[in-house]
This record gives sequence, structure tokens and C-alpha cells, in this order.
Amino acid sequence: MESKNTKDIIERYKKLSTSAISDAMDKIGVRCGCEGIKPIFYGLKTVGRAVTLKYAPISLKRESVGDYIDDIKEGSVLVLDNEGRTDCTVWGGILTTVSLKKNIAGTIINGVCRDVEVIRELKYPLWSKGHFMVTGKDRVGLIGFNVPVSIGKVRVDPDDLIVGDDSGVVAIPEEKIEEIADAAELIEKKEKEILESVERGLSLKEAREKFGYHDLQTKNKK
Repeated sequence: MESKNTKDIIERYKKLSTSAISDAMDKIGVRCGCEGIKPIFYGLKTVGRAVTLKYAPISLKRESVGDYIDDIKEGSVLVLDNEGRTDCTVWGGILTTVSLKKNIAGTIINGVCRDVEVIRELKYPLWSKGHFMVTGKDRVGLIGFNVPVSIGKVRVDPDDLIVGDDSGVVAIPEEKIEEIADAAELIEKKEKEILESVERGLSLKEAREKFGYHDLQTKNKK
């Protein structure tokens, strides 16, 4: 069961774009944008705490890549690190169907998925490096559960906050969640004011100066 504070922060992030979050993270000098990770189905958003899974090539031991799914809590975002491999997948139609039934918030893959027609038909929130039909069964195995992983050159720890939209995926370190929400909300507020001022006749430069937009995107001095 999520705490009230967790529910509140997730609702705040649901209203924020990954672009505003990225700008807020730039301001404190922490990388958050997961490079090369794109949505399989556009028009969806995911926000939730990360449950991380680390995969590696197997030798002789035969393993399944998806038995963990029964233990995942509602509202989690699954973050699967398959070392960026594009030759075999760790996600497909069965995991998609089960995840929807369990109200899992979404899946992020440093690698590829398959059964894209199922993912799109069910409108399941999933971001990956692409898609390929070859199974990961007997090719990769789960070597770490809720351990630090890498997604698009960004480290993700368990319970970090994951946000995905049409522009991509950002990972916010757990200890920065409140700070970044405050900063990103201010950025979006200022951008709205700038657009409204431009529509009323100000130049873009005048509107930015009026609302101090440059200061919002200047990295904090430490």
C-alpha cells in the first residue's frame, strides 16, 4: 500500500513533462534522461517507483526471464536492464497482459521487447530501445532484483521515481524527488506565462526576461 506522501508526489509528477523534469535536473547538475529509450505506444504516461531487474548472459543454466512478475506490487514501474542488448528480449505479450491485470504502472527496458502488437492493442506503457522477436529464454537470466541498474547511461536505484512520456524517460533519485518536483513545477509555470505573454504581443526575449526564465535553467552554484 502506498503512503499518502507517495501518492501525492506521484500525482504531482503526473502533471509534469519529462522536458520540465530534465530542465530541473540540469539546474542541479544531475543527469536523468535515459538516452535511446523510446515509447512503444505514443500518448501514454507512466509515473511510479522503480523495481529494478538486472540480466546477464547465461551459460549452462536454463532460466526464465519473467517469473518475478507475481511478486510485483501495484503501481510499480519495472526497470529491466538487459545491458542494452537488441538481439534478444526480456519482455513480451504474456508479461504485458499480467502487468495490466496487476495494475503495474509501466515498464522500462535497457534492451528490446517483442509482441509489439499486443503491447499496442492493450495500450500498455512501455519504453525500450526497440523491438525484436527473439526470446531471451536460455539466452539471458535474471542476476539481480532491486539492485542498481543502468538505463540509457543513467543509473537507476530501487525506489527512484520513474517518469515516462512521449519524449522519453527520466529517472529521479529518491532523495531528490521533492526538490525536483518543486523546480519542475516552477519551470512549467514560467513557460506557461511566457507563452501567454508572447500571445499578447511580447517578443520571446522580452517575455523570458520578464519572468526570469534564464535563471530557472542556470545551474546552481555549489
